[in-house]
Amino acid sequence: MDFSQVLEKCGNYGRFQVVILLLYGYTNILGSLHYFSQTLITFTPEHWCSHVDLEDLSVKELRSVYANTSAPACTPLLGVVDGMGVVAEGRYCRDWIFKRESGYESITTELKWVCDKAHHPAVGQSFFFMGSVVGTLTFGYLSDHIGRLPSLLMSTLCGATGDFITSFVYTLPWFAFSRFVSGLSTDTMYYLMYILVFEYLSPQSRAFGLNIILAIFYCFGLMTSPWAAIWIGNWRHYLWLASLPALGVLIYPLLICESAQWLLTKKKYGEAVSCLKKVAKFNGRQVEESVFDEFVKFYRKRAHQESKLNSQEDTFLAMFITPRLRRFTLTLLLKSVIITLSCDVINRNMEGLGTSPFKLFSLTSIVYLPAGVAILLLQNKIGRKGTACSALFVGGLITTTTGFLIARLDATENAVLLAIMIGLGRFGATVSYDAEIQYAAEIIPTSVRGQAVSNIHVVGLAFSSLAFYVIYLAQYYKPLPSIFMSCLMFLGAGLCLTLPETIDKKLPETLAEAEKFALDESFFYFPCFHKKGANFKVESI
Repeated sequence: MDFSQVLEKCGNYGRFQVVILLLYGYTNILGSLHYFSQTLITFTPEHWCSHVDLEDLSVKELRSVYANTSAPACTPLLGVVDGMGVVAEGRYCRDWIFKRESGYESITTELKWVCDKAHHPAVGQSFFFMGSVVGTLTFGYLSDHIGRLPSLLMSTLCGATGDFITSFVYTLPWFAFSRFVSGLSTDTMYYLMYILVFEYLSPQSRAFGLNIILAIFYCFGLMTSPWAAIWIGNWRHYLWLASLPALGVLIYPLLICESAQWLLTKKKYGEAVSCLKKVAKFNGRQVEESVFDEFVKFYRKRAHQESKLNSQEDTFLAMFITPRLRRFTLTLLLKSVIITLSCDVINRNMEGLGTSPFKLFSLTSIVYLPAGVAILLLQNKIGRKGTACSALFVGGLITTTTGFLIARLDATENAVLLAIMIGLGRFGATVSYDAEIQYAAEIIPTSVRGQAVSNIHVVGLAFSSLAFYVIYLAQYYKPLPSIFMSCLMFLGAGLCLTLPETIDKKLPETLAEAEKFALDESFFYFPCFHKKGANFKVESI
């Protein structure tokens, strides 16, 4: 009697799963506040070099004064003559006039990190991503060695500590250090909780639970965070809002337990049974002791058989030894780079589009709701591979179209149209990103799922640091970032065809099972075009 059969008896979609899904939702709110805090605290509004003659002038008048200068933000004036600024050669700005968004004080406006100090926020961003690489590798490794739950708690609290420390800094070295600490849990808190929930849900409820909860709670966090920043009015206080709620994860061990499926891969059969008994009690199920005895006997026997065939322990590096699993792993790594970079470029490129970046980010975040519903409908109809492939392909088309519209249209006069296109672009990127997480988690076997998912994810995060360079391509030709990203998304859509379909199949628990997974399946297999059982035997898990 395997894990899925025992979990079904204990309840694979009862009160325990409802609680763990709600905690997953809370984690998503924490993740949304944390991840985009870097963007909100370093927002740089339109600004001009200050002068006594510029006091009390409106934004329109300021723009008019600096109309004949190439860099009004960093060009000092001798004065204003006939409404035009007279440039002071050989001088440097010491103070600036900022067009603050509803009076919001960011770190760049408070510490005046502009002009010769404009690179300071970028340095913090770089250290944030460096921390994300270190944290994802570290906590991913720990999740497969000490457990999903303790790794989740450490990751979440580590990121919150970094945000809290950041709220007290005044210098670049301390800012870089605190952003590094904050970056240690960039997305780790999210995907560790994702894996924990994933391993306690039935396949039938997995797509609904994970995607709908993600859509609702992550969307709520994204839509409200810009308004919360404006309402609070200060980047330091906003970081308190983003960090202090993370203390709520301390109650997680009181409500849920460690992944029983992970405990089985570590041969901790007694602890796995204890967790399943807690699930059964929480769900109001009565399960006979003989069921657990048969369950433990099944896994002891299988472990004994596997030890005869292979004495080596399953590791992430071992995924590169066998040919099929190596191909799957390399494909997932490359897809992670494409999808993560696409999402980062689309989500962060909000300035110069004729609308307040705060409002544009908040309003276009609503696409997370229909994106979650779209994933739910598509994954159960056309499968995981079809959803991932079509989302990337359609997203590439939308991204290309948006780039050319930005190049040809006046942003001020067409702000609504551009906002709609940005929203559609975020929709495609969101579907691609969320579909990829579940798809990768199903292909990767349980024994290395935490470490492998984290390593695949960290490669994407490492390349997402190139997002600012991709956005900078617009300096040469406005649609170039969109064209570049759309080409990558089309490549990603093609790569999806090389991966196996996972819907309605018994997922692999070991590397040996993963190597044989969907062995007879063709590149162009989509369940919506084939009858079940036509190419392989469908198993329920």
